[in-house]
Amino acid sequence: MAKANVDQRLKRLRAWVQNYEWGRSGAEAEVARLMALNSGAEIDPNKPYAELWMGTHESGPSILVDDDEQNVGLKLKEWIEKNPNVLGVKVLEKWGSHLPFLFKVLSVGKALSIQAHPDKEMAKELHKMKPNLYKDDNHKPEMALAITDFTALSGFISLQELKQVLEGVPEIIEMVGIASAKEVMDIQEQDVANADKVKSALRSVFTQLMSASKEMTEKAVSKLKRRLLIESQLRRLREKEELVLGLEKQYPGDIGLLSAFFLNYVRLKAGEALYLAANEPHAYLSGDCIECMATSDNVVRAGLTPKHRDVQTLCSMLTYNPGYPEILSGLPLSSYITRYLPPFDEFEVDRCVLPKGSSTVFPAVPGPSIFLALAGEGTLKTGCWEGIVTEGDVMFEAANTEITITATATELQIYRAGINSRFFHGL
Repeated sequence: MAKANVDQRLKRLRAWVQNYEWGRSGAEAEVARLMALNSGAEIDPNKPYAELWMGTHESGPSILVDDDEQNVGLKLKEWIEKNPNVLGVKVLEKWGSHLPFLFKVLSVGKALSIQAHPDKEMAKELHKMKPNLYKDDNHKPEMALAITDFTALSGFISLQELKQVLEGVPEIIEMVGIASAKEVMDIQEQDVANADKVKSALRSVFTQLMSASKEMTEKAVSKLKRRLLIESQLRRLREKEELVLGLEKQYPGDIGLLSAFFLNYVRLKAGEALYLAANEPHAYLSGDCIECMATSDNVVRAGLTPKHRDVQTLCSMLTYNPGYPEILSGLPLSSYITRYLPPFDEFEVDRCVLPKGSSTVFPAVPGPSIFLALAGEGTLKTGCWEGIVTEGDVMFEAANTEITITATATELQIYRAGINSRFFHGL
């Protein structure tokens, strides 16, 4: 943001890029564009750009730039540890001298794995048992806020939809067996109120599916693909069927193609958000988004991935709560700022769209914030200091700091991540 830090309550950051293979390639990736603007790095047209990280996680730490000689090149984490008061009293009391959230931009060119994130108790256990796979002991609730059209799989479909899947996708019956399928089909309308019965049946059928051998899976996927291609000549395929055929081109013969039938297909428009609690299955499929989460990189994967799969852990940890996920449209704080409040203490996200010539104030809050300028340019003022803000700029803001932002030459889009305001109000 500001090209020099005179006010010590603000620190300009260089973000970290992750080049995971599912990222979009070269300049078509929003992550690549922001990286080039943020750091001056050249974009490799043949390289995938998946995630831009803004925070203190050791797997992708942000670095202080344009600072005094004592701090230049210092990791944000190290600077916070030297200056813990920038986090605010309540944050220090709860999380110590650690920034509790990780802020990201994602450019999804290829489906991410079908995965879930562990709760705190399981995260500690997994980190202790397999530290090479699960590199920290924290939980990872998260929220994706779409900045383009964005698609994902999230949570289990309803019991009624699951029965339709078992009736309409014979390849799944072959995989899970008649007994497991019958356990689901035999649940009557009056039994739906018995959540444990529904969850038990769903756990049984999903675990059977995910535990199938590679040979059986490849055979079932081949039959499914052949059947759908034939039926597409006779009828219009359903949305999920078309999705699975598309995913098959990315991950041929993968169990994730069949498990996709069990999950809700979610389409977000720009400005809509989806939050994901611990132990809920999901997979991002396409598009660009802002993402925020508790500071963790723990992922348990089981499908649509070349990475390590931990099927047993995934199937044992899921909540098996059926139903469509809640979509957040945000709460308007002013004419220009919309707030997205997930049910997690660690974070919230503000989206600010300022028309040219307009100004807005981000009031002082009792915790730290990270700001990202996604597009446009303007000025940023705090106290008696003022600087320039341009797209690609990233800034850490200390607790109890008020910022005034003005869009000058063009519309200015700013995203802010901070501690969930409900945490400070005891809600």
